[in-house]
Amino acid sequence: MNLSRRLFPSPAFPAVPVEGEAAAYPVHRIFCVGRNYADHAKEMGVEVDREAPFYFLKSPLSAVASGLTLPYPPGTANYHYEMELVVAIGRPAFRVSTADAPSVVYGYAAGLDMTRRDLQLEARAKGRPWDLGKDFEQAAVVATIRKAEDFGPVGPQRIRLEVDGQVRQDARLADLVWSVPEIIAHLSGFYHLVPGDLIFTGTPAGVGPVVAGNVVRGEIDGLEPVSLTIGAAQ
Repeated sequence: MNLSRRLFPSPAFPAVPVEGEAAAYPVHRIFCVGRNYADHAKEMGVEVDREAPFYFLKSPLSAVASGLTLPYPPGTANYHYEMELVVAIGRPAFRVSTADAPSVVYGYAAGLDMTRRDLQLEARAKGRPWDLGKDFEQAAVVATIRKAEDFGPVGPQRIRLEVDGQVRQDARLADLVWSVPEIIAHLSGFYHLVPGDLIFTGTPAGVGPVVAGNVVRGEIDGLEPVSLTIGAAQ
């Protein structure tokens, strides 16, 4: 069997622009950290698991560029924004230490982890995976990546989000329960991380619903803002 021949065309990996580069960063996998801000966990009616971070995944095909108008997704009546710092991996990493973890970071970006909240909460209540609530088309909005050396250490930067100009989320990256090095060190104990892997690091308190016509804009100090306009339902 000739595996180089395909029965139908395969979709290309999405890619994210990189500041100062003509070439884009191809997205191979998207890991997301759950409940990584204590105040967000509290507003969701749960406690932070301080024994270890936990994760869910989004398909790489869910990644889309910032600045688009995207349709309100099917199957939900409670569509939420979640503003997050996104880490782009720049070299292979397996079982790296917390001390060595920063060296595998290519750069950082502002991102939106869009969520079908009603489906997520229904699955959570039944002890089922969150896939329908989290992993769907156009659910991972990513702005331009800034290289790690140009961004500097993660910590004091402000992370905030507005809907139609009204502030909904406002925190500091220092509020992360699990730091970026801790996340990379832990995750690399279970996966061989490679260039093309993105890690959404969690969202602060203040998540909420959006409807058609809303304009969502998120900012992290030192990064290009991420934005999304909510279109009509499909």
